[in-house]
Amino acid sequence: MNVFDLMGKRGLVTGGGSGIGKAVAELFIAAGAQVAIADIVFPEALAAQIGALPLQCDVSDEQSVATTLKTAREGLGGDLDFVILNAGIGDVGSTITEQSTVLLERVTRINYWGTVHGLKHSPAVMKDGGAIVSTSSMAAFINVPGSSAYSASKRAVVSLTEMAALELGSRGIRVNCVCPGYTETSMGSGDEGRQICEAFTALGRVATVDDMTGVFYFLVSDASRYITGQALKVDGGWSCGPTPTLLAVITGSSQAPS
Repeated sequence: MNVFDLMGKRGLVTGGGSGIGKAVAELFIAAGAQVAIADIVFPEALAAQIGALPLQCDVSDEQSVATTLKTAREGLGGDLDFVILNAGIGDVGSTITEQSTVLLERVTRINYWGTVHGLKHSPAVMKDGGAIVSTSSMAAFINVPGSSAYSASKRAVVSLTEMAALELGSRGIRVNCVCPGYTETSMGSGDEGRQICEAFTALGRVATVDDMTGVFYFLVSDASRYITGQALKVDGGWSCGPTPTLLAVITGSSQAPS
C-alpha cells in the first residue's frame, strides 16, 4: 500500500489561482488527483494550463463558498476527498490604535469568515475519511507589531481547525492547518521579509512555495491518517528561538550570554 498515493482522489483548492494554492494544485494534479481551483478572479487560463477545473469564488460570501463546493463535486464527478482552504489576504501595516475599521473588516471577512464558510459547507460534499487543510500563518504564533488584524485572523484559523477536528472526527474527516512563515508569493513582503528570515530563521532564508506543498500533500494523503486538529509550523525554524545570527547582531556573540 502506498500511503502517499493521490491517484483518482478529488478535491478543491481555494486561492488556487496563484502562490501556495497554485503550487499545491499543480503537485496534486501531477500525483494523479482531480483538482478544482477556485479564486476571486475566474482562473480559466491557469486551469487550462495545469489541467484543473476552474471556479470563481468569493470566500467572504457564504453562498459563494457553498455553491463553489457543490459545483466542484459535480464537475469532478463525485464527493470530494480533500478541500484546501487556502484563500486569504496579508493586509498589515497599522498598529491597533491606528487600524482602520475597513482593514479590520476586510481581513476578518476573508481570512476568518472565509475559513468558517469553508469548514461549514465542505463536509456536505466530502467523503467520510477525507481531509480538510486550511492555511494559517506563523503570525498565529509570532506577533510582529503592525499586524494585529492579520495575526488575530490566522490565530482564529488554528482554533477553528481544532474545533472542526473534534466535530468531524466521527466521520473520519481530518482537519489540520499549515502555518507558513514568510514565503515568496504575491502576498509576501519582499526584501523586508527576506531580511527577517535571514536573521530569524534557523535555515536563514525565506520560503518558496515548493517548501510548502509537501506538507499539504502529507496532510491530504493516508500517510497522515491519524493526524487531526494540528497546526503544522513550516517556518524554517523561526519558532525555535533566537538564531546565532540574531544574537550576534544584538549582543556581539552568537551564543547565549555566559
